[in-house]
Amino acid sequence: MAGNSFGRLFRITTWGESHGPGLGVIIDGCPPGIPLTVEDIQKDLERRRPGKRLTTSRQETDRVEVLSGVFEGVTMGTPISLTIRNRDVRSRDYEPLAMVYRPGHADRTYDQKYGVRDWRGGGRSSGRETAARVAAGAVARKFLRQYDIRVQAYTISLGGIRCRRFDADAVDQNLLYCPDMEAAKAMEERLAEVRAAGDSVGGIVEVRAQGCPPGLGEPVFDKLDARLAAALMSIGAVKGVEVGEGFAAADMLGSEHNDPLTVEGYESNHAGGVLGGISTGADLVLRAAVKPIPSISKVQQTITAEGKPTKIRIRGRHDVSAIPRIVPVCEAMVMLVLADFLLHPFPEKVG
Repeated sequence: MAGNSFGRLFRITTWGESHGPGLGVIIDGCPPGIPLTVEDIQKDLERRRPGKRLTTSRQETDRVEVLSGVFEGVTMGTPISLTIRNRDVRSRDYEPLAMVYRPGHADRTYDQKYGVRDWRGGGRSSGRETAARVAAGAVARKFLRQYDIRVQAYTISLGGIRCRRFDADAVDQNLLYCPDMEAAKAMEERLAEVRAAGDSVGGIVEVRAQGCPPGLGEPVFDKLDARLAAALMSIGAVKGVEVGEGFAAADMLGSEHNDPLTVEGYESNHAGGVLGGISTGADLVLRAAVKPIPSISKVQQTITAEGKPTKIRIRGRHDVSAIPRIVPVCEAMVMLVLADFLLHPFPEKVG
């Protein structure tokens, strides 16, 4: 099965299924000498981990094991192998779905492509696969710190409720990683309403990278923003990506959208830190539109694997929204892209 690797020089390959023995990632191309401990990785995994309030009741410790590539607390430049064991597996919950396609899931498309699928929680198409990405992103974070690059993702919209203010310190002070404490409270109330109704909601995650140097990105088909968009779109629940003003730019005048240049830099950042596919040195600003979780307890129309019409009501342990657990995943994918581009040599200047 192709398509399980990402990156060129800082390259990752994820493996494993939602209800298999475990999952993990192999990181190839990470430079040597970077301080790295299990705690560095575990910290990021804790932010994505299931079993917290507002998320699925599946209880996974998500303890990471470092199998290779690290010695005496530093990376060796050799492949880093990370494993996360699945502990709280209840595949029997999915037995009624073995021959039924769930609306909004990849059940039918996997069958159409491969002729076989793992119906236990979705297998490779499950959101659980993203734990491996977060583990890899934690390694990339340590690499980025050598360049004083900081990446932070947060929730700016959930279930139709949007942030009205931004307080970076508030992000880690609420369960939804929201920079607006008042909005976070309203979002939690909205989630409770939707859960009681047996439905789900989507939202928007914003990612900001500070300290990114100018010059990252390659013309024409390997632009920095193109790679970042591809990275975020590779996350299963993401259905759209914006850079800078994004779709709002379509309603702006050129005089409004252009970022005036001064000796000190740019006066504004409507471009989101990228021009011509190359980083400007301003903050990178991206937003990912996250669809509602497709597993809902409401009755839905579908078909069986034999093509017969049927009704389905999905039982089991499911999130009401991919937010907040998708927030560290978005953060990880941006860090992986930046780490990859930082390893590409800058062209020699002539003259």
